[in-house]
Amino acid sequence: MPAPSGHLELPHPRRLLWTAAWNMAESVGLPFGAWIVVTDLVSPDAGLLAGTAVVWLLLVTRKIVSGSVSALLMISALVLTVQTLVAISTGYMWMFQLQFPLANLAMCVVFARTAPTGKPLVAQLAEEVVALKQPEAHHPGLHRFFQGATWFWAGLFLLLTLGMAVMMVTEPYKLFMLLSTAVTVALTLVGAAVCLVWFRAVLRRLGLRLRFSAA
Repeated sequence: MPAPSGHLELPHPRRLLWTAAWNMAESVGLPFGAWIVVTDLVSPDAGLLAGTAVVWLLLVTRKIVSGSVSALLMISALVLTVQTLVAISTGYMWMFQLQFPLANLAMCVVFARTAPTGKPLVAQLAEEVVALKQPEAHHPGLHRFFQGATWFWAGLFLLLTLGMAVMMVTEPYKLFMLLSTAVTVALTLVGAAVCLVWFRAVLRRLGLRLRFSAA
């Protein structure tokens, strides 16, 4: 039986864009920007150290200022820390390549760990990145969607882990870098599209509406 009707609320489009842009800049843009710039100016190892230092500085600053840390920022810190530890631990090329499947494996574990809990990671990201407000009344069907979507992303990251592990041993370095980037972007876009269609279908089935706030 469908849950009682209600609505989910997003902030005003201008605020929504600002919230999403700031979260992406803080968690992805600044750390990875530092990584790219320092890599170009100094070396790949220095770039990884710079990116990791930036993300941890942002994490500590946010904790001090607001008392909390966003899930997206924690994910960035985890990924960059894993990549940095692996990449600079030895000069072997295969160890540098290993950072990519290991980072995806870490993401898989993080998503899978939260999926069966009361606050799956996809729900946290929706709340933090786009400020999605869920209905006051508990909707088990909506919660099951967020749990299922979290398991779905855990599976995607596991697929990326296995795919990159295979490419590591079958493809030359330059082709590996190109293919890993292309596959990651493609699967991320496909995953986002699947979750969006799935989310809309769940809202229709539960009789819920999605609306923007007035201000």
